[in-house]
Amino acid sequence: MEHLELAFKAIFIDNMVFAVFLGMCSYLAVSKKVATAVGLGAAVIFVLAITVPLNWLLDQYLLQPGALSWLGSEYADYDLGFLSFIMFIATIATMVQLVEIIVEKFSPSLYNSLGIFLPLIAVNCAILGGSLFMQSREIETLGLALNYGISSGIGWFLAILAIAAIREKIRYSNVPAPLRGLGITFIITGLMGIGFLSFGGMLTGGDEEEKPATEPTVQIEQVETEKEAKKLADNTKK
Repeated sequence: MEHLELAFKAIFIDNMVFAVFLGMCSYLAVSKKVATAVGLGAAVIFVLAITVPLNWLLDQYLLQPGALSWLGSEYADYDLGFLSFIMFIATIATMVQLVEIIVEKFSPSLYNSLGIFLPLIAVNCAILGGSLFMQSREIETLGLALNYGISSGIGWFLAILAIAAIREKIRYSNVPAPLRGLGITFIITGLMGIGFLSFGGMLTGGDEEEKPATEPTVQIEQVETEKEAKKLADNTKK
């Protein structure tokens, strides 16, 4: 259930595009056609699935306060947290370049179709955002980090795929001239963001426990005590 809840939140509730508006440059530039959107979205899922677990390992065994204790007690007081941005960006850039080299070597046809998208991934802030959110939310295990990376990529993929499909259809619509292009795209993105916010209440219901009905019992006991006090007072007067 923990994995399912994390995946649902990453895809729908905390969507990279509609919740925190990360990766908007690629989202707007490469969403004119569904085919290009699918290629970039798949590449983002792949890179997030690799970089988020790798950066989790770096965070756990290198960057956190006391993470170097595995080297010896004299290193337990070191805090390399100030290197988080540099290490995360270096990991992302390295993996993007490695993926580009491997794809070009073993599948030139796939490289020709994804070669345009791969350099964009290195400067996609959604990739860095996935690692930073993983760090700030203190994800506990490597499996959860892998789950979060894949789910975040799927959320971004669904966002760019949906806007690409809408932009292809909207070409045949009578859009007012001042709103054509990015104008109507921003409006549609905002409306889709509002729609995705509706998923936020699906994991919050039933958290409040019902309080036991103790107040009526207390009131009844108070009434009985008052009656006994009145009887005692009457007997004393008599």
